[in-house]
Amino acid sequence: MLEALLLRSASSILRTVFLNRLPSGGPECVRKLSLNLRYQQEVRPNVKSSSLTDGQTLSKEPLSHALKLSTPEKVKDAQLNPPEEALWTTRADGRVRLRIDPICSQTPRTVHQMFSATLEKYGDLSAMGFKRQGTWEHISYTQYYLLARKAAKGFLKLGLERAHSVAILAFNSPEWFFSAVGAVFAGGIITGIYTTSSPEACQYIAYDCRANIIVVDTQKQLEKILKIWKHLPHLKAVVIYREAPPTRMPSVYTMEELMELGNEVPEEALDIIINAQKPNQCCTLVYTSGTTGNPKGVMLSQDNITWTARYGSQAGDIQPSEIQQEVVVSYLPLSHIAAQIYDLWTGIQWGAQVCFAEPDALKGSLVNTLREVEPTSHMGVPRVWEKIMERIREVVAQSGFIRRKMLLWAMSVTLEQNLTCPSSDLKPFTTRLADYLVLAKVRQALGFAKCQKNFYGAAPMTAETQHFFLGLNIRLYAGYGLSETSGPHFMSSPYNYRLYSSGKVVPGCRVKLVNEDAEGIGEICLWGRTIFMGYLNMEDKTCEAIDTEGWLHTGDTGRLDADGFLYITGRLKELIITAGGENVPPVPIEEAVKTELPVISNAMLIGDQRKFLSMLLTLKCTLDPGTFEPTDNLTEQAMEFCQRVGSKATTVSEVVGKKDEAVYQAIGEGIQRVNMNAAARPYHIQKWAILERDFSISGGELGPTMKLKRLAVLEKYKDVIESFYQEQKK
Repeated sequence: MLEALLLRSASSILRTVFLNRLPSGGPECVRKLSLNLRYQQEVRPNVKSSSLTDGQTLSKEPLSHALKLSTPEKVKDAQLNPPEEALWTTRADGRVRLRIDPICSQTPRTVHQMFSATLEKYGDLSAMGFKRQGTWEHISYTQYYLLARKAAKGFLKLGLERAHSVAILAFNSPEWFFSAVGAVFAGGIITGIYTTSSPEACQYIAYDCRANIIVVDTQKQLEKILKIWKHLPHLKAVVIYREAPPTRMPSVYTMEELMELGNEVPEEALDIIINAQKPNQCCTLVYTSGTTGNPKGVMLSQDNITWTARYGSQAGDIQPSEIQQEVVVSYLPLSHIAAQIYDLWTGIQWGAQVCFAEPDALKGSLVNTLREVEPTSHMGVPRVWEKIMERIREVVAQSGFIRRKMLLWAMSVTLEQNLTCPSSDLKPFTTRLADYLVLAKVRQALGFAKCQKNFYGAAPMTAETQHFFLGLNIRLYAGYGLSETSGPHFMSSPYNYRLYSSGKVVPGCRVKLVNEDAEGIGEICLWGRTIFMGYLNMEDKTCEAIDTEGWLHTGDTGRLDADGFLYITGRLKELIITAGGENVPPVPIEEAVKTELPVISNAMLIGDQRKFLSMLLTLKCTLDPGTFEPTDNLTEQAMEFCQRVGSKATTVSEVVGKKDEAVYQAIGEGIQRVNMNAAARPYHIQKWAILERDFSISGGELGPTMKLKRLAVLEKYKDVIESFYQEQKK
């Protein structure tokens, strides 16, 4: 379908661009391009790849010249920071004063300017890889740009208004990408919606962002929008692309129809809109996951996106394609800033090849995609890395004795080397032998044979998980940032790494800690070109987040070591203040319990305004491969724990329903060991309970990025929690 769209649209787009803005010698160039496109359409109709560079000659010089003519003038003569503009706004059509100073003086750019520069350098390179009927197909950056322009004109024809949104409710795909870029080209704002969102959640976001158009990929997502359409006064059309609508419906279009509508809008009309754009205008809305209330619309400017895509990724050692074309697999939700900045915008900046996983990636197919694509860099939230770890452990447990012992030996010597000499390139013979004989094969089986950089973020990662992957010779690089910082404000890399830290501040950005305690722990405050414009329609929340000097108060607590590495210790809002006035950060205690007791999946500390601390626990269980929901079956690691303490339990219900004495005693002893290492008695866990089901997104305990929704857990299990303290009253 994508190839057909491109072939129908490219000729008319190029003809208009070239004939109306013709450089010297242009007619011959246009003739060659038209012949090449006709060759693609008539002579090679069955070719799976949709790259314009396959079997033909494409002169990039006239294309880049034409694109230069249709892009805005350099920002040097634009008044980006007139005195009347503030550092924040809550209006979708507002502008902000950019944080330009000597440490980040780079010239601001729009998204179109960034893409134009990419076309000049990487136009012929593969931009996207995607599977159709079991075969990988590819789209070049030139094709990508043409599709984005076509989508932009289609959106304009459907009535997209300036500073209104194109919302996308779909899994990662080429259509997601060129719809997003097209929305920005057309003067709109791109707004991603999590595919797991309920109709009510979709309604809240679509109403708040004034969505004129919503792009969906399946009938299931279409049904959500049809159910709430009457409550969305700004919505004019829906576009569907992976599945056809069941029947013909008014104002519901296929992607092919959207592209055809674009033919009715002149190229010059789109150029006028592109040329009027400024880097300090909003182009992206990222909605927070709503773990503490209604989602907030984080407004990101074109400068936020283009600056972070360039300098944030440089801090993570992402390479430009002149040196090495990065290959990444896109599978995390693009409605989250981490995936969007890493997959979409950084990809454009450096000419990376982004390959799309299948929609069931997190249900088991991700590893297959990784093996086929062999990415050079990869990002996952901690829960994804934990699931990979658990899966490896299950496979190892079912392996033969010799194979199992070989892997455990190889991981042991490698972990010891990586912990004792983390920055040494000189590996002992034993370590190199272990890697050659065993670990290299494991990495190849995972699809990481060529992967030089493995990142994580969005949530804390346990020491257990980090040690496991260090044992496989896979170093996990942390980043720290928020939606409000356009993603990374701190980054780790092969050259900036310290175990358990979140890396160093991105060059050009600033950090300070306020209200530091005796241990140097304070609230993390950030400043720089990454800082967002403001929360859409929420002035009070914006003023809470950004102070009068433009510093973003993150609400996270942490410390900086002597070398500038950041260590996150918790969140101010998560801080538990007991009835006795003790301030207790929950995360370190929760992590200590999970480290001490490998049978535990989730641990949540309770005790705000209570006389003592208590804890809710869940056990590690397998996931249903079809729904990705927790099952009743314990994981191999959990069963090993049970066997070690004298229990024959293989399911959660056997442990919890029958109150398995051996398991409960072992967990109690583990919690006592954690208590013995606590700073003081108020930090002791006095009561605990094991829940019958692990936390999940569908259960409401986890957000879309697997973050713990503490308020939701408190409400859902309030009866269990109250039982801890009622017993105390008796």
